[in-house]
Amino acid sequence: MSSAQGPSAEEGMLVALCYEANGSCYRTLHSFVVQLAIYLACALGTLITVLGNLLVFIVVSHFKALHTPTNHLLLSLALADLLLGLTVLPFGTIRSVESCWYFGDDFCRLHTFLDTLFCSTSIFHLCFTSIDRHCAICDPLPCPTKFTVRVACIYTGVGWAVPVVYTSVFLYVKAIAEGLGHFLRGMPCVGSCQLLFNKLWGWLNFPVFFPCLVMKVRYVKIFTVANKQARLINNISRSIGSQLHVGASKSERKAAKTLGVAVGVYLLCWLPFAIDTKVDSLLAFITPPVLFDILIWFAYFNSACNPLIYVFSYPWFRKALKLVLTRGIFCSRTSTVDLYQ
Repeated sequence: MSSAQGPSAEEGMLVALCYEANGSCYRTLHSFVVQLAIYLACALGTLITVLGNLLVFIVVSHFKALHTPTNHLLLSLALADLLLGLTVLPFGTIRSVESCWYFGDDFCRLHTFLDTLFCSTSIFHLCFTSIDRHCAICDPLPCPTKFTVRVACIYTGVGWAVPVVYTSVFLYVKAIAEGLGHFLRGMPCVGSCQLLFNKLWGWLNFPVFFPCLVMKVRYVKIFTVANKQARLINNISRSIGSQLHVGASKSERKAAKTLGVAVGVYLLCWLPFAIDTKVDSLLAFITPPVLFDILIWFAYFNSACNPLIYVFSYPWFRKALKLVLTRGIFCSRTSTVDLYQ
């Protein structure tokens, strides 16, 4: 996912060529302080993404008590976000700071493929996680028989297969590229990496973001059902005592906070990028490269937030994390520890 870089720099900023060649892209020259700040911010985001998802992957893989259908989805989600941090973000950092692509056309295509693949896979897994939570809260009794390991494996397979096929078609099938050739903005300059950004890309990209709508609708229903259950418990508790009432109120606030943070962070990270991609494709790519980099890094940041939102808040994870950090994970007996006790 790369911004289309214009033939000229923004007014008032120093520019240079990416390459000493005809048709080279223009490079925006930042001061050392600005470059250092961007490098540190991107490096911090990459580090959080890699370490956070690596811990999730280690914890869920090691402890047998966590080998559940729900955690199977979390494990696959962590893998997608981890691979994004390892393979995409380091090169994206250099592109954002230098405003040029120095790694060749073939690697540009591969980088764009991996970028779109891992981001799309992460989105699909978040959608499937919302389906699982919808089942657990709205239909709790038959849920264990409906959402089994087999179902989780099917969801995981679909979550990886659909992005692979979708991205491969638009990046590696020549017939598609030739058919959409007249929609391209123009021949890209030397030093850019803008394979997918044409006039139709914003709308062709809609199927990737369709799971967002499913997830938001399900979370709204989950929130509504959770509030109804909490109010019902509060009504019953009035005839029993105030302690249950307080506990129910806390449970309601916790459910509202968790769901609100999950949906809010997701929208904060992805909605600006999705809207800009669609609008930009209709308005001759007017978004400045600097602004586009900010939007795409906001979307990347969702992969760093996933461990915090979906895993780090669980008591069992904090207990498992303590065992990992104290080297207890190297003891074979720790794999059978009851983390839910």
